[in-house]
Parts: sequence; structure tokens; C-alpha cells
Amino acid sequence: MNIIKTAIEGMVIIEPKVHGDARGYFFESFNLRDFSQQLGVEISFVQDNESRSHRGVVRGLHFQLPPFAQAKLVRVVEGEVLDVVVDIRSNSPTYGKHVAARLSAENKRQFFIPKGFAHGFAVLSDTAVFQYKCDEYYHPEAEGALAWDDPALAIDWAIPHSEAELSEKDRRNTAFGQFVSPF
Repeated sequence: MNIIKTAIEGMVIIEPKVHGDARGYFFESFNLRDFSQQLGVEISFVQDNESRSHRGVVRGLHFQLPPFAQAKLVRVVEGEVLDVVVDIRSNSPTYGKHVAARLSAENKRQFFIPKGFAHGFAVLSDTAVFQYKCDEYYHPEAEGALAWDDPALAIDWAIPHSEAELSEKDRRNTAFGQFVSPF
């Protein structure tokens, strides 16, 4: 796998080695030994999640509060999304900064998201199937979220705001200026 560093320490994009021929393709989407050795991260994923959404759907920016914070490994198996991660670690030099990457079934890129980051995505294709691994179980009482369209975060979601479709819950997410980081 090829590791691409981003502007935020610890946030990396992973490009798997894809083996293709006339029959199709094969790649390892996750290998614990290689992941640990190349990223220098010991991790034990305990939950896999999948969502299917249509163009314009925005999910996020979500996180889990300590002690149930989650690291994630995310990827797209159908379609394309703009994946966005915001640093919410209060002592970080990149606090409040974000990194965005296009993840698609075609490019097979994955995003590794350590604990202490808010995460969301916007669907750019007609539909998208999004999968992610978590190293901590979901705890509804520890759920947190930031407003996806907060001007303080200045995120270009690659879709017009008027076309964004959100859940009722995501419409009420916290503005970054009102957020007090527990990280």
C-alpha cells in the first residue's frame, strides 16, 4: 500500500496495491500487519459499518466523545464521495483545520482517521456505498457532531449548499465556535 500524508499529522490517505487483469481486480482492503507496520499504529477494529446514499447527501461531521472516541478506516465501494475530516484536538497546531479527499470505487483510496477528528462526507455520484471500520463500538450517549456548513470551518463540499440533503439530526449540529473539545 502507498501512504499519502496530508497537511494534518496522523491523517493519511491509503492507496492499496490493486492487481488487475482481464477477469477484474483484487486488492487487500485491510491487512493488520501491514497497516500497523507502515502507519506505526496499533489498532483493533471492532465494528464495520456501511451506508448507501444518493447524490447530494451530506453525513456529518460526526465523532464519538471520550472514552468512546473512535479511529476509523473509511472507503467507498460504489460511487464517489468527498470525505472531510476536521481536527478537533484542542492542543493540536491544526485544531479547526480540515482535510478533504475524493474517495471512489474507482480510485479505491481509503482515509485513516485517528481519534480526535470529526468526520463527514458528501455524495458526488448518483449513489455511493460507504464502508468504514471503527476501533470502538458506537455509543449513542457519546455522539457528537459539528455543523457541516459552519463558515468558521470553510469547507468546500463540492456540491451546492442548496442541494445538500441532511438528516434532521445533522441539521442541528453544533457550530464550531460553540464547541468545547474534550480531546
